[in-house]
Amino acid sequence: MSERSEGQQERKSGEGSLEAPTRHPIRWKEPGFYDEAALNAELARVFDVCHGCRRCVSLCNAFPTLFDLVDNSPTLEVDGVDKAHYPKVVEQCYLCDLCYMTKCPYVPPHPWNIDFPHLMLRAKAHSHRAGRTRTRDRILGATDVVGRIGTIPVVAALANAATRSRPVRRLMDKALGIHPDAPLPVFHSRTLRKRERWRVGPAAETTAETTGKVVLFATCYGNRHEPRIGEDLIAVFEHNGVPVRLTEDEVCCGMPRLEQGDLEAVEQKARRNVATLLPWVEGGWDIVATVPSCVLMFKKELPLLFPGDGPIEQVAARFFDPCEYLALRHKAGRLKTDFKHALGTIAYHVPCHQRVQNIGPKTAEVLGLVPGTSTERIERCSGHDGTYGVKRETHEIAVKIGRPVVSRMAGADHCTSDCPLAASHLEHGLSGEIPVSHPLSLLRFAYGI
Repeated sequence: MSERSEGQQERKSGEGSLEAPTRHPIRWKEPGFYDEAALNAELARVFDVCHGCRRCVSLCNAFPTLFDLVDNSPTLEVDGVDKAHYPKVVEQCYLCDLCYMTKCPYVPPHPWNIDFPHLMLRAKAHSHRAGRTRTRDRILGATDVVGRIGTIPVVAALANAATRSRPVRRLMDKALGIHPDAPLPVFHSRTLRKRERWRVGPAAETTAETTGKVVLFATCYGNRHEPRIGEDLIAVFEHNGVPVRLTEDEVCCGMPRLEQGDLEAVEQKARRNVATLLPWVEGGWDIVATVPSCVLMFKKELPLLFPGDGPIEQVAARFFDPCEYLALRHKAGRLKTDFKHALGTIAYHVPCHQRVQNIGPKTAEVLGLVPGTSTERIERCSGHDGTYGVKRETHEIAVKIGRPVVSRMAGADHCTSDCPLAASHLEHGLSGEIPVSHPLSLLRFAYGI
């Protein structure tokens, strides 16, 4: 009997788990976290379990990459894979968390203790600390710097023209490895923060779960690239008597740096944002953001990166997805249903980073309140996943991953996604024939405001 078979026999009684998943804190400040031998040993252990299961093969390209390495190895097992090839698997993981939350039967509290995304994060952190993060990726992750420069009025016009130019896009591909066909965000010199900075209204009635007043974390993307979504959020919330304010200051939530394994940069951004947000929470305000990845960062990732940190946990406890907030208001009888326009059929892409918040299908529930509306939920990855969809080496894979979503969207009256980056990627896949809107934009239209 092989060593692998003996191990399987030994662990047979532990197959599967019916208990709710739980996650361990990420001990990234402990020296052993970056130990290469320990990391490779854990990668080998987890890869061996994944190879024996293969349940997650359809989720992303990380698992097919791993299984191809195994199937082409001399032993046809993980022990035959050269550890120098392990980074090939890590590079394909964009930390969507779906394997952990929706597929893997061996997550904690199961004794096998498999947390594939956070192991990939550990490997990314090791690679970043070793200086292997590419210049292209550092630039893509520097959303605050790029955004400040890109929204200077003259620069914004030039940058937007450049990204529409095929010769410039070919140069960007050659110099930086940004795929010439990947849609890139538009810069707005009139950012959301410039448009809505001083807006405030009377406080709404509190409920058991909401305070009735909201501070909007604008996000890099919502502030500089799609300010209309923030305007739609403000219109919908204030129509329902919930005042919205923007913070005096904010920086990137840190998700782009997390995807690179730059945990020191994540901490810097977290400390600055929490220092800004905590006084609002202590003053009785709730927090929302229009990008699911940003919400996830504050609600789930930061508390795991900084366990026991009181201010971070206070902010996390009052952070909400926008439609989650509206659904809670409706549950308490505090949401208006005076809709003026039906929406017909909606093809609704559920973003990965919203699904793993474990809040349930709140967007579909809220859209379902509009008379004459039916919503089809599409619970598959769009393939964009932060910067994955714009890189030369992964853009075509991203398009392939998103193709099943695109095919199910065709023919709907409206297409929507809570994630504006996913929406752009899917709209590109639809060849611009059907716009992919944000659910808040559809709600604003339905209300007629």
